[in-house]
Parts: sequence; structure tokens; C-alpha cells
Amino acid sequence: MTFTSHMDAAMAEAVAAGARGEVPVGAVIIGPQGVVATAGNRTRELNDPTAHAEMLAIRAACQLLGQERLTGYDLYVTLEPCPMCAAAISNARIGRLYYAASDPKSGGVAQGPRVFHHPQCHHAPEVYDGIGAPASEVLLRDFFRKKRS
Repeated sequence: MTFTSHMDAAMAEAVAAGARGEVPVGAVIIGPQGVVATAGNRTRELNDPTAHAEMLAIRAACQLLGQERLTGYDLYVTLEPCPMCAAAISNARIGRLYYAASDPKSGGVAQGPRVFHHPQCHHAPEVYDGIGAPASEVLLRDFFRKKRS
């Protein structure tokens, strides 16, 4: 079996989010049938602090599939998920998580609370980090540099 990364699709969502003035984070959910859901951050647009790319993609995939579990599905995201999103990934039973840039400030997977290693975590996906990290890091760094200017 050949590995195919879908981080480019997540990056396209991140770029679109940045163009809308959102923090440029994108997510894509992949299943046996291919791409199931894509999303970029929309917290400002929707006035919803939970409208992170991962949350929106999980909601869309579950709605489309008519189920609350995404067992056997993969999530690609351009930034290490925060604790809220990591908990949602666990609750959705995502099989594999691929993320690009680490997030030392707000991450919840390899940083901070390390949600998947917590005793109360009922499901931990396989985690693969650093896929496409340089491009994601540049996108985020440029976005915040422009915000500070």
C-alpha cells in the first residue's frame, strides 16, 4: 500500500481561512471513499470559539455519513490540534491524525496537556507529525506578522 498525503488539501483550506482573516488552519478528513470533509477555521466568521478547522471537518463528516464515529478515517490538519480539538478527535474515534506544524503555545497533542496520553482519554489515534510543517509554519508566521504590523 502506498501512502498518499492529503496535507496539500488541508493547506489549501488554511490559505483560504487566512484570506478570510481567520487564523490559517485547515483540515481534511479522508475515508475509504476518499475526501469526506474539508474545512478551515471560521471562529470569527461564525462568532463561534469552537469553529476550529478540525471541529468543522469532524461535524461535516459525521453529518454526511450519518454517524457520530469516524473509526477508520484519517484527519490531516496544518497545525497541532488544541486540547478541545484533540478531545473531539478522540471522541470521534479518528483512526489516524496527521498534522504539520507543532503548536508550543496552544497544542494539545505533543504539547501542553497531551490529551491522547491522559488517563481519561478513551481513544487515541495513531499520530504522525511534521508532515508539511515548513509550509504551514511559514503561512502562520506570515499571517501573525501581518496582524502585528
